[in-house]
Amino acid sequence: MEKLLIPDLNIMLVEPSDTQRKIITQLLIKENVSEVDPVSNLAEAKAALTAHSSDVIVSAMYYDDGTAIDLLKFIKEHTELSAVPFMLVSSENRLAKLEEFKQAGVAAILPKPFEPLHLSRALKASLDLINTDELDLEFFDIHTVRVLLVDDSKLARNHIRRVLEGMGLKLITEAVNGAEALTYIKESEFDLVVTDYNMPEMDGRELAEYIRFNPQTAHIPIIMVTSESADSAHMTNIQQTGVNALCDKPFESAEVRKMLAALLSE
Repeated sequence: MEKLLIPDLNIMLVEPSDTQRKIITQLLIKENVSEVDPVSNLAEAKAALTAHSSDVIVSAMYYDDGTAIDLLKFIKEHTELSAVPFMLVSSENRLAKLEEFKQAGVAAILPKPFEPLHLSRALKASLDLINTDELDLEFFDIHTVRVLLVDDSKLARNHIRRVLEGMGLKLITEAVNGAEALTYIKESEFDLVVTDYNMPEMDGRELAEYIRFNPQTAHIPIIMVTSESADSAHMTNIQQTGVNALCDKPFESAEVRKMLAALLSE
């Protein structure tokens, strides 16, 4: 299948402000996007997506009839739309507000106002999700790599699974927290663990410690996915567990590809 390029993209822009719609549309055009379909609220976005899907959705956080989370949930609930990359544009800087979007598997979160560099990177991240490209490994057949994916958010698991499957990883077992992951680890063998940090019952740090200090599992590479800030106290605790790589949410294909190539080639 021929890969899409930025000029091939049809982008739906959901923005209630006329001024902001014009500004963002012009910035998209400068990035060589040729088709931008602007709408102003949730109802218009749902109607347009029902009539014809888009390749990428760029959305403000708040509308007069709902929020971007409402639209994101609508998209994820529809099979034909669930794979459409979603980019959030917002001036919101409270971590608690942004966490829900990170957990839901947005392709990118752009600050408002954003620089052209931010938009360019976000568009490339969206294209990476659309254009699947199997990872070529020296020591493994990528199709036989056994992955344990651990995250308490179903939306986050779906997003991470999609990224991994796009790289050729097919043998993926899902667990909702560290405790459930341990039952799978005791019953089956895995070549890679991808785990969230914040989870109920047993978090990612406790799971990583079990894996790393158990002789039967100590060899398994671990990628920890977290929305924690780099200078948080939790990050120090994570790094002390023997995690092989840390990956920020949103879970970006290009970053993960480099991690997998390094971890599975060792």
